[in-house]
Amino acid sequence: MKAVRLTLICHALTQAQKTGRLHRADDGILPLTQHPDAIVPGMQVLTAPERRACETAAWLSGLAQSEPALADCDLGRWQGLPLKQLQSEQPQALADWLQDPASAVHGGESFAALCQRVASWLAAFDTPGEWLAVTHPMVMRAVLVQVLGCPMQASQRIDVLPLSRLELSFTGQWRLRLG
Repeated sequence: MKAVRLTLICHALTQAQKTGRLHRADDGILPLTQHPDAIVPGMQVLTAPERRACETAAWLSGLAQSEPALADCDLGRWQGLPLKQLQSEQPQALADWLQDPASAVHGGESFAALCQRVASWLAAFDTPGEWLAVTHPMVMRAVLVQVLGCPMQASQRIDVLPLSRLELSFTGQWRLRLG
């Protein structure tokens, strides 16, 4: 059995992240000043479909294939809203969403549904080789929940910064790779 090596990388910083606003699908990344880490020769690149992920993938590698399973969590009516506005206008709804992974008070996708989507994708991902997948903080949290088998509430204790990397390997089961 040949190994699968999958590195997930969070998209680059957006204005939404910088200002404390929830994401929108059309959010782009802020200008990048650093040079990207080298891509391993032969590495295949996947990207979430949102603009911020596609722009990050283009910065890292000219060739990336869109993967719908890597899409960010759909925040429904809350897309683009400032966190301060939600805290003042819908404090209980925000608290429910943050505490209950099954909550979809915003009318979009719950974290539990995101975890299920990610689990299905990981279960079907078995193509050997080196892979890089550009995605989002919530998706990376969902991957960690699946790989480590921890409670979904634990995801609230994970900070995923722009351009953070999460390395995994698969040889019969997914494993976290620390390096």
